[in-house]
Amino acid sequence: MPGRLFPDHALMLRYAINRLLLMIPTLIGVAVLVFFMLRVVPGDVVEVKLRGDGGSVSQETIEMERKRLGLDKPLVYQFGDWMVGLATLDLGTSMWTDRPVVEEIATRLELSMQVAIMATIFAVLLALPLGTTAALMRDTWVDYVVRIITIGGLSIPSFWFGMLIMMMLLGLFNWLPPITFTPFYEDPIANMTQLIWPALAVGYRYCAVVARMIRSSLLEVLHEDYVRTARAKGVYEKLVISRHALRNALLPAITVIGIEFAFLIGGLVVTEQVFNLNGIGKLFVQSVSRNDFTLIQGMVMLIAVIYVFVNLVVDLLYAVFDPRIRYG
Repeated sequence: MPGRLFPDHALMLRYAINRLLLMIPTLIGVAVLVFFMLRVVPGDVVEVKLRGDGGSVSQETIEMERKRLGLDKPLVYQFGDWMVGLATLDLGTSMWTDRPVVEEIATRLELSMQVAIMATIFAVLLALPLGTTAALMRDTWVDYVVRIITIGGLSIPSFWFGMLIMMMLLGLFNWLPPITFTPFYEDPIANMTQLIWPALAVGYRYCAVVARMIRSSLLEVLHEDYVRTARAKGVYEKLVISRHALRNALLPAITVIGIEFAFLIGGLVVTEQVFNLNGIGKLFVQSVSRNDFTLIQGMVMLIAVIYVFVNLVVDLLYAVFDPRIRYG
C-alpha cells in the first residue's frame, strides 16, 4: 500500500530480529579483538598493583597474585574463560578491586546514562527549531544568529564550556553543584542540581551538530521535485514543511543523534573531571592506567552493545519518518 505511513509490523519485526542476530557475530568480533589487543599492550596489572607505589614485594608474591588472577594460564585458556563468561553474561572480576566487573560498571552507568539522556533531550528540543528556522529563513539575520550559535557550539570544547558554567555559578551566586551523586529516585532535586550543568555543557555542542545537520538537510530537501509539486497543488506551507520536507530532512539528523548519544556514554572523560562525576569515562581511564584487563574488556563490550543497539533503533526510526522505506 503506497499511501501507508508505517511499514508492515511483521516486516519490521522480522527485520529487527535479523538485525539482532547480526549483532552476535559483531560482538564476538569485538570480544576477540579487545582480548588479544590488550595482551599485546605492555604492562602488568600485578606489577602496577603491588609495586606501583615503590613498594618492595617479592617475586614469589607477584607469581602467587598472577596465579590467583589466572594470568599464569596459557593465553588460549584465558581466552576460553573470557568467551564462556561472555556467553553467560559473566564479565569476570576486576583485577584491581576484586569486585565483579558488572558491579563496577553498574555503579557508574546510571550517572553517565542520565547525563547522556538529558543532553540528548536538551539538544533535540533546541536543535529542531533552530535548524528548521535557519533553513526557512536562509541568509537573513535569523539564519546568521543561528549560525553563530552553532559555530560557537562546535568550536568550544564541552569541558571548557563546563568550566565557564562553574565559574559563572561561583562568581554570580557563590554556589557550586554538589559533589556527591544522588540517584534521581532518592532525591530528584539534588540529582538535577548536580547533573543539569554537565548535561547543558555537553548538550550545547550536541545541539550545534544536530542543528547544522537539520539546516543543511532541509535546504537540500526544499529543492526536491516532490516539495515543489506539493506547493504547486496548493498544499498549505506548514503542511509542506512538516509532512513532506522536514520528515525526510530528519533522517540524517537521526543518525547523528544516535552516534552522539552512544559517544556520550563513555566519551566524557574530561567533562566528568570538571564536574567531579564518577562516570563511565573516568572508570575507563582508571582501568587503562591500571592495566585492569577484565574491566577494560567489560567496558569495551558495553560500549559496543550500546553502539549496535543505537544503530538498530536508528534504522527502525527511519521507517517511522520515511514511509518509502520498506523492510524486506
